[in-house]
Amino acid sequence: MICQTRNRTRLEDMIYAIHLYFDGLSLRKTSKALSWFVKRSHTAIRDWIQKYQPQKISSKKRMISEYIIDETLIKIGSDCIWLWVAMEPKNKQILALTISMERNMLIAERFISGLVRIHWKHPVSTDGGTWYPQACRFLNLDHHIHSPYEKSIIERTMQYIKDRTEGFDDYFPCRKKNCKLKHVKQWLDLFAYHYNRNIMS
Repeated sequence: MICQTRNRTRLEDMIYAIHLYFDGLSLRKTSKALSWFVKRSHTAIRDWIQKYQPQKISSKKRMISEYIIDETLIKIGSDCIWLWVAMEPKNKQILALTISMERNMLIAERFISGLVRIHWKHPVSTDGGTWYPQACRFLNLDHHIHSPYEKSIIERTMQYIKDRTEGFDDYFPCRKKNCKLKHVKQWLDLFAYHYNRNIMS
């Protein structure tokens, strides 16, 4: 959870601000909305997002029919990184996401094996990337190409994430030399947590 010792902000106000931000407000507009209760700067809200530890992304195993998986490039500062996302088609929840500097079979296999460890084995639906069938064969999983419905679900979600990360580095810049992008993964985990809460509510 977020430490409240230094700024004495109520946890409820912090969580409310984070929800406003992930509902689509900018950091500055979130700060303005929060000012009805407590005055905090947009940089304070940015720091809360980086410190908040949500519950793990999860979904009941019995509700999972298959994994819909895709990857896309997102721009962070002057670099582009690969974002990998796995979803469940019926409840449309995000089951997992990760980032990588490269895109290949080994990374696909590592990502899918992480899903299997948490949610057991299920069929895998992907686009035409050659790395996916190879990874699924290695993991002994059924693989097929996206149906139009599956393609629509994953592409809408990926575009939504890309829209939300546009200009990401303006507010969440890399502050360390040879940054390992932990701040990016933190933001994405919190995004997925909020996204899933909205889906289930």
